[in-house]
Amino acid sequence: MCDASDNAVGAVLGKRKEKLLHVIYYASHVLNPAQMNYATTEKEFLAMVYAFDKFRSYLLGSKVIVYTDHAALKYLFAKQESKSRLLRWILLLQEFDLKIRDKKGSENTVADHLSWMTPIQETEESHPIRDEFTDERILAVTHIPWFYVWDDPFLYKKGVDGLVRRCVPEEEQRDVLKACHNSDYGGHFSGDRTAAKVL
Repeated sequence: MCDASDNAVGAVLGKRKEKLLHVIYYASHVLNPAQMNYATTEKEFLAMVYAFDKFRSYLLGSKVIVYTDHAALKYLFAKQESKSRLLRWILLLQEFDLKIRDKKGSENTVADHLSWMTPIQETEESHPIRDEFTDERILAVTHIPWFYVWDDPFLYKKGVDGLVRRCVPEEEQRDVLKACHNSDYGGHFSGDRTAAKVL
């Protein structure tokens, strides 16, 4: 899903499973002053180009459906005469197997919210530097679990290998271990091999 506003673009990478969209990644980008001058169609197209650039490794070689609330994007690919910027973007997107589908803005809520971010207000206030913070307290900030994502009702963790995995709730953990160890395909292997299978 892609969407654009006057000052930002937003996109959501997801996968449909049993008619439900499971989010894999959220992305948004604030437009620079030159991009803010683009026409609405160009901003919507930029949102799509941004999404494909951001999620390229996920999308190459896959059939991709782009949901957008801007119906004109479908026809830009067939248009023979366009601005050079649009032609460059069309060439960039030709390496993907994509289909564009209309989705009303009211149904495209996630991408819509990402593109309509509230701009951060700059203030004149200055705050003094606080020297009483120890290095340990400052470095503790780097250990905030940024690699966890909550997508109700599940918690996901991004692993060091870059894969996003669902965290198994406590009440399901025993069943997962039994399935990976005792089932027909489990093999009754050692703890290390069973753990590798689970992960």
